[in-house]
Amino acid sequence: MVPRLYRIAQEHRETNDTLSFEIEPVNRMDVNPFRPGQFNMLYVYGTGEVPISISGDPVKPERMVHTVRAVGTVTEAICRLGRGDTLGVRGPFGTCWPVEDAAGRDVVVVAGGIGLAPLRPVLYKIRSERKKYGRVALLYGTRTPEDILYRNELEDWRTRNDFDVRITVDRATGEWGGKVGVVTTLITEVQFDAVNTVAMVCGPEVMMRFTVMELEKRRVPENNIYISMERNMKCGVGLCGHCQLGPFFVCKDGPVFRYDVIKHFFGRREV
Repeated sequence: MVPRLYRIAQEHRETNDTLSFEIEPVNRMDVNPFRPGQFNMLYVYGTGEVPISISGDPVKPERMVHTVRAVGTVTEAICRLGRGDTLGVRGPFGTCWPVEDAAGRDVVVVAGGIGLAPLRPVLYKIRSERKKYGRVALLYGTRTPEDILYRNELEDWRTRNDFDVRITVDRATGEWGGKVGVVTTLITEVQFDAVNTVAMVCGPEVMMRFTVMELEKRRVPENNIYISMERNMKCGVGLCGHCQLGPFFVCKDGPVFRYDVIKHFFGRREV
């Protein structure tokens, strides 16, 4: 429950309202390994704290990366920080994506908007051991071309043929010449062995719900589909109850859930 002090080593503006921060512990003994899908509680002194997924490379825990969109009091305060500023960190917390279990199988990663950030460590991990996996597809959808995260990285992965990268936007602006439409339309375009595929999905709940439906139409078993439910988390350790979802505490039992485990509570407003 006690935050550790971290210093911002680098920052990079991803979009108009989203920045990525590379942070390092002030005390080198505070380095903690993390697994793809886990999150930290980031604390701005005098303002509060907020859960943010770790979006960096798992093999480099000495410098963790968090991608933050300014949508509230705490995240706006974080986005006003700069290189050399400090913030408190608790974590890492939560469950992880089944990257190791996916070895030997095809992998479909579906992300919507800032939902790409929690899935980015998955792609780093797979790329570092690429020969262990079959076909790997990254399907990414955003509102507009200006909202695309990690542009240079996506282009690098595409040109190196590490993954089958496909991007779509809800609304084309400027000189965008790519796909226009919701991200679920990309699922029919990629090739994978449905029975032998692991799907990992993160984005707005409505997007995840329709993505699961499309994956099931392609006959991907529901116990091979994983979703991230980053919902109303406040304490990170299952004490406050803000993130309770049926019998689960998202911060402790999630945020990554196997779909067949969470499906009876997924998308229901009353739980």
